[in-house]
Amino acid sequence: MREFTDQELIRREKAQKIREQGIDPFGHRFERTALAAEIKEKYQGVEHDAFENINDVYTVAGRIMFIRKMGKASFFSIQDKSGKVQIYISINDVGEETYTLFKTADIGDIVGVTGKVMKTQTGEITLKCQEYTHLVKALRPLPEKFHGLTDIEERYRRRYVDLIMNEDSKKVAFTRPRIIRCIQNFMDNRGFTEVETPILNTLLTGASARPFITHHNTQDMDMYLRIALELPLKRLLVGGMESVYEIGRTFRNEGMDPMHNPEFTLMEAYQAYSNLEGMMEMTENMFKTIAKEVFGKYTYNWNDNEIDLEGPWKRVSMVDAIKEQTGIDFQKEMTIEEALELAKEHNIEVEEHQKSVGHIINLFFEKYVEETLIQPTFLYGHPVEISPLTKRNPEDPRFVDRFELFIGGKEFANAYTELNDPIDQLERFEDQLKERELGNDEANDIDMDFIEALEYGMPPAGGIGYGIDRLVMFFTESTSIRDVILFPTMKKKA
Repeated sequence: MREFTDQELIRREKAQKIREQGIDPFGHRFERTALAAEIKEKYQGVEHDAFENINDVYTVAGRIMFIRKMGKASFFSIQDKSGKVQIYISINDVGEETYTLFKTADIGDIVGVTGKVMKTQTGEITLKCQEYTHLVKALRPLPEKFHGLTDIEERYRRRYVDLIMNEDSKKVAFTRPRIIRCIQNFMDNRGFTEVETPILNTLLTGASARPFITHHNTQDMDMYLRIALELPLKRLLVGGMESVYEIGRTFRNEGMDPMHNPEFTLMEAYQAYSNLEGMMEMTENMFKTIAKEVFGKYTYNWNDNEIDLEGPWKRVSMVDAIKEQTGIDFQKEMTIEEALELAKEHNIEVEEHQKSVGHIINLFFEKYVEETLIQPTFLYGHPVEISPLTKRNPEDPRFVDRFELFIGGKEFANAYTELNDPIDQLERFEDQLKERELGNDEANDIDMDFIEALEYGMPPAGGIGYGIDRLVMFFTESTSIRDVILFPTMKKKA
């Protein structure tokens, strides 16, 4: 049986006393006429003496965050979604019965107030209470006001308390949908259509990742929670929709760290008759649009670096970037034996399914280059072995027309000139199966329906995927993905 603290017992007794007065301690609908921030903004510049001629009355509601109870008059503040506003309450204004009810209030209770706007001698915008309404009795006390939830794990686990106590968390929570809405407007204005595609899939396709597996009882078959949005969206290009995008939840059964959560939000977009260059142009402009319209600035402090979005973004090929850091020129033709020897010399471990020149090039990139790409950089020219859904470069078929966007040493986007050759695509799928046999548990299945769709003809196209959570991290200058996801994945409490 649960044991209550002394404070919890006292609050429950107060709730019962409120009920005995004929008042529901857990409230009902309440009509308010203004938010705290609106009132403070409207009157902040008004001189104190001017309030003698101001008779504006507002009704607000929110959670009590501060109380200074005195004899026949008291001050308290309430917090709504916009911020806090101070309330002055006097027995002379509200009567003895209401004032007695107020004196049962605790920090954390939710109340409604109707009052005349005024300004105190200290210059604080305040409502002089005319009507006081108890709405909800908080049966648990809030954390100590100056510190809130100091345990970082508890902040994420009890997000509801974190949002009450932590202004930064609340700011991020309200900023995230503004960023997403800006992206939607940006894409809509470019002629894209927002669509929805299945979350449950019968095949593992669209990205290299370990899936979550579930079971459909009626059909008696295993299904995968989607790891990407790619193949359904490209089917829509075949169908003639031409420019489509989706923002949706995606699931990868992988580890957790400051940049990864097993459940995350992904945006993918595909545009017929575009290519890699088109995706670069769109990406740079989208980031700059968010910066200007949502934040009004182009410079951000992220991952211990000052990032400037305004200037032209750098473009560099993977092999050139590796050569700059190591002196090794992977542009030259090279046998697998030569590549393996280079990997050995540089203490790079190569797994069985990675024994190709392309895989080794990527391993060199991850070790020597990735974290050096601080300012916005389009890293292009990936080996074909690690890019099964990408069109080959016509000048050098060892590589594909693909880029990743790096900022602050972290990946923010992945884009292709999309592979639309069904013969080549089937061969790439078959190569993926071979890798699975060699131990690559992130290799894709063969999606024959997608091959069939390509056989009807998919127009030349560019495509891109953005991690929305990482994007929000950057723009809100957050250090962990769990700061920008309201309910991040957490271990069970012991």
